[in-house]
Amino acid sequence: LLSTAQSTLFEAFPPKEVGVGQAMFGVGVMVGPTIGPTLGGYIVDNLSWPWIFYINVPLGIFAAFMVYTYVHDALHQKKSLTIDGTGILLLALCVGSLQWMLERGERFDWFDSRFVTVLAVTTVTSFVLLIWRELTIDEPVINLRVLLNRQLAAGVTMGAFLGFALYGSVFVLPVFLQGLHGFTANQTGMVILPGALASAFTMAIVGRNAGRLDARVTVPIGASLFMFAMWKLSLLTFDSGADDLFWPLIARGVGLGLIFVPLTGATMAELHPSELAQGTGMFNLTRQLGGSLGIAISATLLQRFTAQSRALLAEHVVSGDPLAMARVDGVMRALISKGMNVVTAKQQALLIIDRQLQGQATVLAFSRLYLLSGMALMLSLPLLLLFRSGKSRGLGPDAAH
Repeated sequence: LLSTAQSTLFEAFPPKEVGVGQAMFGVGVMVGPTIGPTLGGYIVDNLSWPWIFYINVPLGIFAAFMVYTYVHDALHQKKSLTIDGTGILLLALCVGSLQWMLERGERFDWFDSRFVTVLAVTTVTSFVLLIWRELTIDEPVINLRVLLNRQLAAGVTMGAFLGFALYGSVFVLPVFLQGLHGFTANQTGMVILPGALASAFTMAIVGRNAGRLDARVTVPIGASLFMFAMWKLSLLTFDSGADDLFWPLIARGVGLGLIFVPLTGATMAELHPSELAQGTGMFNLTRQLGGSLGIAISATLLQRFTAQSRALLAEHVVSGDPLAMARVDGVMRALISKGMNVVTAKQQALLIIDRQLQGQATVLAFSRLYLLSGMALMLSLPLLLLFRSGKSRGLGPDAAH
């Protein structure tokens, strides 16, 4: 759906308005995952969780009607093509196994589980067979030969890093707010919403001015804003509130808005119209896979970073440590003053200190994850050196040809 929609927009809009079409697409792709928690939170708090799924039924019916009525194939798509059924099957098997492995790996303790090991073997085997299949037939479902275009190859690789940073940070924020601060799903969504609106507003402006923007300039600026936002979020403490997230999330939204439209347009700039579906498909696929990897890695590292931070903090909370004993005594006196006996007060004081220790360790773990998301995007910037031009498709010097 994503690749077909994006290639259709490339073909439907005249060259001078390609940026507007991609901005419309980008609002859905980039802002959707951020607005989702807001709408989902409202539904969960006011209806029930099954309605998160039911709400898609009328939207799907409406979308199907609109596509059937208004979307038509381009001339180069109307010739009869042989359907690569084997390639589609291998692609579904490869991507499905990989997604399942990434999403369930942490729950089953990764490769200690036979189930995850089977998924990994299936992923690798189907991937190898898919590559062999697509390179040996005339009409493959994935035309890997288009990756010989270095600008497309660099762009789809950056798309994977973008997906990692976007979905990794989207995963971390709700867990941080709900797990540490006790926010409801609806409250979490309202905190995230301003950043989503900032991203949508930025994409609208960037899309309107795509002809004057160069991805080799806007993408580094956007990535720097995203890194700045992640750095600010990494400074949050156990006592930070919603107000402390407002401006970092605005900066994150603006940064993503500066990245998506120029990067997409420049990635597809050198493709023939008949190759657009393949190019957009690869771009969306790598972004989605990067996002799945970002979520899986973030979930795994959250537990590991928390355990590491807890171990480091626990070294300073040992029997005989003056500061630790003073803290325990202070909590004990507070509990005793409320009528609790000495033995119970000591037990409860130790439990309170333990919860505080766990909370601080979790905060430190989130801090490292925020920085990881920002660094992932920054590390992809050298790929821009492979771009011959940073102009969007149809907006460069060769647009008239």
